[in-house]
Amino acid sequence: MPVVVPVKFAFASRELWFDPQRLDILAGDHAICSTERGTEIGLVTADPFEVPASELAAPLKPVLRVATDDDLDHADELADRGEDAMHDFRRLVERNGLDMKPVAVEYLFGGEKAVFYFAAEDRVDFRQLVRDLSSFFHVRVDMRQIGVRDETRLVGGYATCGQELCCARFGGQFEPVSIRMAKEQDLPLNSSKISGVCGRLMCCLRYEFEAYKDFKSRAPKKKALIDTPLGKAKVQEYNTPREELVLRLENGKVFRVNLADMTCSEGCKKKASEQGCSCRPDCVTRDVLERIESPDIALALLELDRENGVDVGDGLDRADRIAASGPTPRRRRMRDEEAAKFGGKGSANPKAARSGVAKQDDSEQAAAPSRRRRRRPASAEAADAAQQNGSRRAAQGAQQEGAPSSSRRRRRRLTGEERDAAFLSAARAEQKRAASEAAPKAGEQEASAGNRSRRRHTSKKPEVASVAEQVSGGDVKVTRRRPGDGGGQAAEKRAAGKPAAEGSAEGAPKKRRRRRSRKPKQGGGEQPNSDASHE
Repeated sequence: MPVVVPVKFAFASRELWFDPQRLDILAGDHAICSTERGTEIGLVTADPFEVPASELAAPLKPVLRVATDDDLDHADELADRGEDAMHDFRRLVERNGLDMKPVAVEYLFGGEKAVFYFAAEDRVDFRQLVRDLSSFFHVRVDMRQIGVRDETRLVGGYATCGQELCCARFGGQFEPVSIRMAKEQDLPLNSSKISGVCGRLMCCLRYEFEAYKDFKSRAPKKKALIDTPLGKAKVQEYNTPREELVLRLENGKVFRVNLADMTCSEGCKKKASEQGCSCRPDCVTRDVLERIESPDIALALLELDRENGVDVGDGLDRADRIAASGPTPRRRRMRDEEAAKFGGKGSANPKAARSGVAKQDDSEQAAAPSRRRRRRPASAEAADAAQQNGSRRAAQGAQQEGAPSSSRRRRRRLTGEERDAAFLSAARAEQKRAASEAAPKAGEQEASAGNRSRRRHTSKKPEVASVAEQVSGGDVKVTRRRPGDGGGQAAEKRAAGKPAAEGSAEGAPKKRRRRRSRKPKQGGGEQPNSDASHE
């Protein structure tokens, strides 16, 4: 079998096989190879190995030699020349007015020619551009059109996941990616979320498509019912990378279970054998639920055992108990002291001592006043109310006789007449107090006014009675005006019964206003006015 060595070139999409020519070459070395384009330098990705002759599509090209330090320096110079040539490449493309995007320039190691890579949506007539490039760079020019994915691979970069682009890291031939792969992986069908830097569907969709497809072919379908010791559970979602299923019980509790831990029931196996397909698991056993670290599932299993009559206890260890199982030393000493008071020290009957302590506690509780008010019966409340009424009457009688009373007197409600009399007496007292205070002030003002050289004359407003006082006194009469009565003197005369004047406007007959007809016009002409027709 022939021996081959794989070599990866900088601008090639995949590895190429070459004949090592019995050279001592290993993975990681740089090799000078003879290709169809000329002499090139590449990186050896693996040690030489044998392959069947049937896998070779064409005769192998030889590896000329292992690259030396001088060869590596020369390769670096060619890479720098390619980067410098990009500026002139863009300038010449713009001068010729071509619809293309320059991507990279590669100088072959042997100096045979330079390859210019560009991206364009349609075919471009670049014959004049080739002449300009060859005359400017003085080298044989080879134009190579590439797609957007190849362009992204040559430029490089990082994807939304934070890793290096798959096309630049893994290489290889591009395989078609469809939207069905995104649907199979339950991804949102949003072009901005499932598209890569190149604007096409991400390559990783194809890498993970087979894993999702295999998992879904073995797992039960979504919303399928699974039998568990706690009842029926529904498949809510998948976790494909971990091969887990999220199940939801009828009571709303959610738990995760591995697909490998699920089993198939007898009915499922029988149905699968009849239809000739693989059996999808539809059962979860109790031991699987016990291995799940979920307190809700553990409590549900305890409740299930309690319903089935299994003695499960309280589920707590002795070290986990909060309260001690027996009395503390301090409590035991207090009990002994109480027992010694009633039955003597070291009483032989501890039950009697405890009963004595209990009786003493009851007596102390009965003697001590209760802090909490309890509701008394209705009969007791009625008796207390009668007693209070009697004491109140006795206190009132003592006050009438002149004896001092220590009970609190209850305010009596006043009638309307008593309230008015009280208001009037308070008003009279207020007027007397104001008059007594105003007399000395008036004397002081007269004394101070006499000492002043200039007097200030102030005008006082005349005191006029209010409208309400005038109406009540009969000085002013209020007459109600009605619409159409004319108001003023006419209303007063009408109220007195006098006839209106003959020449007045009120005595003249009222003119009747003639309404204009709203009927539509006939004949399309103007309808003559009714007043004009009378004339």
